[in-house]
Amino acid sequence: MKTFLLIAVLLVLAVCVYFFILGAKSKTGAAAGLMNNQLSRCAGKPNCVCSEVAGEHFVAPVPLTQPGTGALNQLSSAVEAAGGKVVQTTENYLAATFTSSIFGFVDDFEARLDLEQGVMHLRSASRVGHSDFGVNRQRVEQISAALAD
Repeated sequence: MKTFLLIAVLLVLAVCVYFFILGAKSKTGAAAGLMNNQLSRCAGKPNCVCSEVAGEHFVAPVPLTQPGTGALNQLSSAVEAAGGKVVQTTENYLAATFTSSIFGFVDDFEARLDLEQGVMHLRSASRVGHSDFGVNRQRVEQISAALAD
């Protein structure tokens, strides 16, 4: 019984160390940015959502209720209220990061204003790992709801 308990404790400790290493690794890097004036596609992992490309990672874009800068200012406030940190803005793009409280995983959140279609496209993705247990989808839904209010 003592051997089993020791093995279980060592296994849990190894998993925790692995997650702390992944969390540290996720602190390097940056948001994917715009590619051909669109948000980047999601890779084949379930830890990303994007409104630019239809498919399993799709989330609905947010209708614009204000002109460009007003919409980005409103978005910036919604991101910060959700716990994010805005790291870059231009006239039609915003990038922010969200850091998990336990292991320090960093996720990238991006938005692009599409004035022609009158919408704001959103993307949220984990920098490391495979699954995010739906955190990025929930984040986009929370920010979209805040923008709708």
